[in-house]
Amino acid sequence: MLLLAGCAAAPTEVERDRHREAGLAIQAVYEDALPELSMAKQRHYAQRLYRITAEPRYREIAHEHGRHLVQQLRSDIEGLADPDHATIRSHQIVVDYPQRTAKQRARRAMLAEWGEIAFARQLLFRLVQADYYGLLDTAAIADHERALEYLAGVAWERFLTDADVMAIYAAQVANHVYFLHQLDIADLREAVVAAFQRQYPAGSAAELGKAEYHNKLYGMTHFVIASSRYYQRWVDPQDYAWILDAFAGDIDRILANASEDIQAEVALSFLLAGQEAHPAVGRIRDSLVAAIDPQSGIIPSATGSSDLERGEHRNVLAIMVLRWPGRLYPGPDLSLMGL
Repeated sequence: MLLLAGCAAAPTEVERDRHREAGLAIQAVYEDALPELSMAKQRHYAQRLYRITAEPRYREIAHEHGRHLVQQLRSDIEGLADPDHATIRSHQIVVDYPQRTAKQRARRAMLAEWGEIAFARQLLFRLVQADYYGLLDTAAIADHERALEYLAGVAWERFLTDADVMAIYAAQVANHVYFLHQLDIADLREAVVAAFQRQYPAGSAAELGKAEYHNKLYGMTHFVIASSRYYQRWVDPQDYAWILDAFAGDIDRILANASEDIQAEVALSFLLAGQEAHPAVGRIRDSLVAAIDPQSGIIPSATGSSDLERGEHRNVLAIMVLRWPGRLYPGPDLSLMGL
């Protein structure tokens, strides 16, 4: 059904050009401002655009991020020799967790209840980033097996299938389950999908409030995105038909009520499954173009803010959707760059 629906609405060249030009215009704003953004935002932006373009300039940012990443992992791995290290680090992560929004405050409170999980999830993320860069089996990160052994002892299934965690953390839950599988620590994909579907059974979207509806959508998009290793490989549309069919059936509400961040991730879910011709993609592209502020040249926040730092996530996703070239590139591989 998805294939047939996609074939029925293939975009015209005029539409492709209009969308592509809008994406390139947003990109031009961010390329100029990129050196002024934080390292975290530069990394997020450069990784995503490298993986759809392989443009060499993004490797420079990846190299700088890789250098910091190696230092962080060395410190974490050495710290694991101390049995109190994970507890101390988890406490500090919770203390430092941002509290600007209600969602951030809820997540901070949740992490405070789960002991070493705050440190474990950060360590897991860093190891996966190193794996993306081809660094795990290099001398740059010696004894990384110690970190893998530590993570293998964490109660991941209890955390990732917990209903309260799922209710405010669904996207991160999806990320973690694929990270664990990627590093051969645990395969909890079936258990976590089942927990997600218990939390959000088919047909339940109409009963959800705004925050939980957005949480559900984010979770669904991240099952697809994390499976692609964050835009490094294609996914099988049959594996995610339950997600893509739900998006297709709910596209009117998504366009009316979801943020541009979520809309873009929904479109990227179709794109990663090779469904660029699906009508939902074209409708989301039109919505993203309409959301661009002519003064700032970017998609502002729901409150009208055009802050480039805070808006990077939303806008780099929009760039990807609008100028999607139809190829994916792994990495970049930093294993031979002397980190």
